[in-house]
Amino acid sequence: MSDSTTTHPTGMVKQLWRLGLGRAGIIILIAVAFSAIVGPFIFPFDPAAVGADASSILQAPGNGHILGTDELGRDVFSQLLTGARISLFVGVMATVISTIIGASLGIFSGYFQGPLDTVLMSVTDFFLVVPALPLMIAMGAIFGQNLSIIILVIGFLSWPRTARIVRSQTLSLRERQYIPRAKSLGAKNMRILRINILPHVMPLIIANTILVVAGCILSEATLSFIGLGDPDRISWGSMLHFSFVSGAIGRGAWWYFLPPGIGILFVVLGFTLVGQALEQITNPRLAADV
Repeated sequence: MSDSTTTHPTGMVKQLWRLGLGRAGIIILIAVAFSAIVGPFIFPFDPAAVGADASSILQAPGNGHILGTDELGRDVFSQLLTGARISLFVGVMATVISTIIGASLGIFSGYFQGPLDTVLMSVTDFFLVVPALPLMIAMGAIFGQNLSIIILVIGFLSWPRTARIVRSQTLSLRERQYIPRAKSLGAKNMRILRINILPHVMPLIIANTILVVAGCILSEATLSFIGLGDPDRISWGSMLHFSFVSGAIGRGAWWYFLPPGIGILFVVLGFTLVGQALEQITNPRLAADV
């Protein structure tokens, strides 16, 4: 952590690219992001356009449909590109919420300690023990299937691991000599947290955040697959849900259920590879191997 290239964003990116895991993850994520952003303009099929007649239902790839059609005659490839946007959007936004909650609680708990630490870590332990998926299902069923609600539910239930990791690092930083010196010079606690603690914890937060994105995308896919996703939005999870409900698996319509599953697999793999590479860079015990 003492190496300035480890804490500086540019240096971190350079080290990340030099690692095989990081380079592979970056390439995967760039490819997916490019497809999600540019794809709909290159392949202009309307993902919501229903087929004209029964012959267009569950059509195999061909006749202008790269990945065939679904049970309503809609273009599967266009849905795949649109679903990538929604899945990535939900994953990133839920992770932002999760990171803000987890990092804030972790820093305050580790720095102030005492009763505040006891209360915050008791709450964190509660959420760590409670199974997240059943709670997400219950909250999703109670608060509705709006995309914003789904993001809030996933984000609110994904922060405990971040809080624990950040607290542990903050406890270590709190014992460094420059903290008592700053206090002796009259620095307020909030200034110490902003100037002396947060910059040193940030690389660890970033590394953990990348891993949390993968979990949030999986959570959204799971909720959508069981029918608790936003019915007005196309995501990879909802594509899997409707392919299962329509009997596409039994009818051998592989072009309907395989692409969204592979998409989820590659995105989660990309974020996981980048996150693991960042952990090697930011973790002092692993930095010697980088």
